[in-house]
This record gives sequence, C-alpha cells and structure tokens, in this order.
Amino acid sequence: MRLQAFLFLLSLSACSASTLGNRSPSARTYDYIVVGGGTTGLVVANRLTENANVSVLIIEAGSSAFNNPQVYGTGAYGQALGTAVDWDFKAAPQKYAGNGQPSLHAGKAIGGTSTINGMSYTRAQDVQVDAWGQLGNTGWNWATLFPYYLKSEGYEVPTAAMQSAGASYISADHGFSGPLKNGYTYEMANDSLPHVFNSTVQNLGVPFNQDVNGGKMRGYMVYPRTVDTALDVREDAGRAYYFPYTSRTNLYMQVNTTVTKIMWANSSGSNAIASGVQAVGASGAVQTYQANKEVVLAAGTLKTPQILELSGVGNPSILSQHNIPTKVALAAVGENLQDQINNGLTYSGTATTAYTGQRGYAVYPNVTDIFSNSTASVASSVKSAIPSHASAVAAQSNNASTVAELKALFNLQYNLLFQSQVPVAEVIFYPSGTSLASQYWGLLPFARGNVHISSSDPTIQPTINPNYWMLGWDSEAQVGIAKWIRKLFATAPVSSLVTKESYPGTSTVPAGASDSQWATWLKSQYRPNYHYIGTMAMKPQASGGAVSDRLVVYGTSNVRVVDASIWPTQLCGHLTSTLYAIAERAADLIKQDDA
Repeated sequence: MRLQAFLFLLSLSACSASTLGNRSPSARTYDYIVVGGGTTGLVVANRLTENANVSVLIIEAGSSAFNNPQVYGTGAYGQALGTAVDWDFKAAPQKYAGNGQPSLHAGKAIGGTSTINGMSYTRAQDVQVDAWGQLGNTGWNWATLFPYYLKSEGYEVPTAAMQSAGASYISADHGFSGPLKNGYTYEMANDSLPHVFNSTVQNLGVPFNQDVNGGKMRGYMVYPRTVDTALDVREDAGRAYYFPYTSRTNLYMQVNTTVTKIMWANSSGSNAIASGVQAVGASGAVQTYQANKEVVLAAGTLKTPQILELSGVGNPSILSQHNIPTKVALAAVGENLQDQINNGLTYSGTATTAYTGQRGYAVYPNVTDIFSNSTASVASSVKSAIPSHASAVAAQSNNASTVAELKALFNLQYNLLFQSQVPVAEVIFYPSGTSLASQYWGLLPFARGNVHISSSDPTIQPTINPNYWMLGWDSEAQVGIAKWIRKLFATAPVSSLVTKESYPGTSTVPAGASDSQWATWLKSQYRPNYHYIGTMAMKPQASGGAVSDRLVVYGTSNVRVVDASIWPTQLCGHLTSTLYAIAERAADLIKQDDA
C-alpha cells in the first residue's frame, strides 16, 4: 500500500494543474474539432494527433477530474453522481412508470462518463455486433471490431491472489499494450463468496465463463474493471488517452466550454459542409473555432442530438417549433433512444461481521435460463407482439421510423434473444454490510424513446424521454429475472448464507406473486441503468438511420459522430469497452477518408 501511495503521488506531480486540461488553444483554426472530451472524443483526438502534422482541438464542457477522489477512488462509485462532474439530466415524466422523472447521469469532465461509471469492463456477444452489419452497416461485425478492443486495452494480468479470489482470463481475448489499463485491484476481497455464487448459478444450469470478453457472454464471472492496479485508481479515458499526451504540440483542449452549434461553410448544395463550431466559455464569451477538415461530435447520446438540432440538422417539424432554420432535414436525429431498467433484491445474511473488500461478480443468463420450461410460450408471445410493439414505437417517433422498419429491427432483436440465445440479463451480486444484494437489468428492452431540444437556448437541457416500461416484453423480462433471482437465493450453497429476503420481502411481493404484482412493485422501485444509446443510429438512411457506416451524418460532408448515439441496438456488455473499440476504429476511418 505504501508503494501504491508513492506511485499515486508521483502521478499527481507528473500531471500538475498546468497540464490537467488547461492547455488552451493558441489559435482558432484546426484540422479537426472534437466536441466532447469524453471516452470516445479523447480516443479519436489521441489517434489523430499521432500524426504531428494534424492539429486537433477538443472542446469539453467540464474540466479535469484528475485529482477528484470521488472520481479516482476504485471503491468510490456513486460518490460523484449528482456533483459538478455529472450532467445530472432529468427525464421527461415517464408515463408508463407513474410519471416519475428519474435522474439521468452522464459524465461532465475530461474523460466523460468513464469518470463516473461503475468501471465494469465487459464487451458484447459476438452475434450482436454481427447484427449491426446485418442492418446494412458494411464492415461492422465482431471480426472487424475485436482487434480494436485489443488495440485499446492494456490488460493487467491478475496476480495469484486475485485468481484465488475468482479472477480468470483467456490471454487471446485481451490486448496487453494499449493505453487503457484494465484488471483488478489489490483491495479485491479474497474469501469464499465468489465461489459460492459460482456454485449456486451452476446448480441452476448456468455455466462458469472463464472470460466474458471473448464474444461469448453467457455464464458467471468475476469481471475486470477499468482500474490502474499499481496506482489503485480508476482508469478513465483522461488517464488513458489524454493526460499522458498533453506534451503534443498539435493536441489542444478547451475546457469549461460548451459548443452551441456547428457553423456551416455553404448556404446551398447537396451536402452541408461544416466550417467549425460556435461555443460559449465559462465567462459567457462566445467563441468561434474553425475546422479545416471535420467536426467530430462525441458529446454523448443525450447531447449530440441537441447540438445537431441547434445547428439546423434534424426533423424540420421539431426545428420549426424553435424557429431554427433547417440546414439538413434528417428526422432520425434524436430518435431511437434506448436504455435499460435497473432493479434489485436484497437478502439478510448470516454473517456476524460486515463483508469487506472490493468485488465484481456477475452472471449473464439467457432466456432459457430465466424462463425454463416456459421459454417457448414466452417466445411465441413476444413474436406475436412485435407488430403492436412496432406500431407503438412508430407512433411516437415523430415520423422518423415506419412500422415496417421497426418490425424488421424487432425481429432481429427477437432472433438474438430466442434463437441465438444471447444473454437476456446482467445480474450483479455484492455484499452490503452483512447482507447480500443483487442488481439487475434486462439487456435488450424493446422500448424506444427520443431526445429533442426544448428550446433554442443551448443552456436548457433537451427533453429526454426513454419510455421506460413502455412495452410488454420489457416488463415480462424484468419480472422473469426478479423471479429467477429469488429462486437463486433459495438455491444452495448461497441459501446457507441468507436468512430472509429483506427487499422487497415476501410481505411486499408474496411468494408465488403474479407477474402483475411483481411489475407493480418493480415499476415503483426502478432506476435508469444509464446505458443510453441510439439517438444517431448507424443504419442506411432509407431505414431510418442518422449516420452512415463511416459515421458521417447524412446530408453533411464532414460531420462525424463517434459516441454511443450511433449504436443501432443495445449490446449485452457495459458500454465503455465497446466505446473504446468503436472510437479506435473511427479514428482509422477518419484517417482513411482523409487519405
């Protein structure tokens, strides 16, 4: 521990205040402007500035969180939520869940959401990425994306003690020389608990998965996290891709600055050409920055559509409501918003002293694991509901999606769930004092929402409507998973470590409760999962897409989007790992197109 403290102090010294994102631009013209210094924006800027002849300006609304213990602490997850490094948006009233307006957390700092997330590093099921290609996105599949996961990763091999505590890996599934450190901490608990959960899920027919990051996710694993093992700190995108590179004379960062709109070079023509961006600094002064080549939007799923709409790119019927002239008519902007629903169950434990140590235990069951003998019946019900699900989503999409397009998309999602049998849930286990708790989310809800400007004033947050609990499958999955977790805690050997269910408890949701009883309670207790995707979906424009398979916004020549908004569908893993891989690939696409 003394060595860790010494190394951490050295890192603070090396990254003094003068380099922590305060390297302001000395000019106003750059080759590339990256809007958003978060996970993806920093990757793109880093890779483009490997060429000393290319200049890049990153514009970030937040500032450095490098010295913030609520950020860098490996056991501090949750402490930064609702603070200055969090946008802390509010959802529109959720009509399918009691009209509540839950908080929607997203990072506002150098490193973006990688500074406030749970640090989990899990990727995707291979066939899910392949499905992106099946939607008409040439070159997007597991085989092409997998090398970029490895390129970004600097995997830290777990020690013998960590492996004794449950850590496991397959070397071929990891990269060892990338910028992003990923592994386990020395505070990792080393007791019997991970093995108890492993044995329990295997008694329910779910296997142990030696490495969840190789494209096959079903099973139980003690998952790695984005941490720097030696320094014992969170490894966010700033630490991985920005702070070690601030000596580059072609890499610029403007912090505490909000981009208000894209500036356009031409007033007519087939494709709009971006000339730069307009932005407002902390003092309120308006600045204009010129881009010789491209504007890259990496502001995130909830902000990127707002910037485009304020710039005149979007649905004309929405833009006209706020007196914004249409530059590019593109109804898909801001539609297709997807997030997952988070619930949990807690059990009083038999332990006499509180559990200690850091932990990361997860199981990824599929629909057959969850629904068992009822799987065929559930599958038939979901299949028959696809037309009504598609109609419901199309009706609230501001004419951006047709029923036919959505039926095709939902059939693809159905096939992933019931034919390919990708995981339907992520369930994480952790101790809380002397109790044992779980959190879970259905991985592939059918609900779709949207995010759109509520004003022409860029300081007013957009209207964000994820439509949680909108469709029957979303509720059916969430209820089925809760029932399975209750069954799990009644299964040996974990059953010997608990005395009763304390949350919700059988007095609130009785044993043998109906699906309706479960759904009522779950809707009253849920929270967002903060895995927002899809609002600039990568699909052919004729199929309701907003960006091409080279991530260029339709109707523009040189505006690209590189963040989770381009995902057309959810993946089973946490977003961060795939965002790093997508950004690495995007940087190569930009270089290819420039050449």
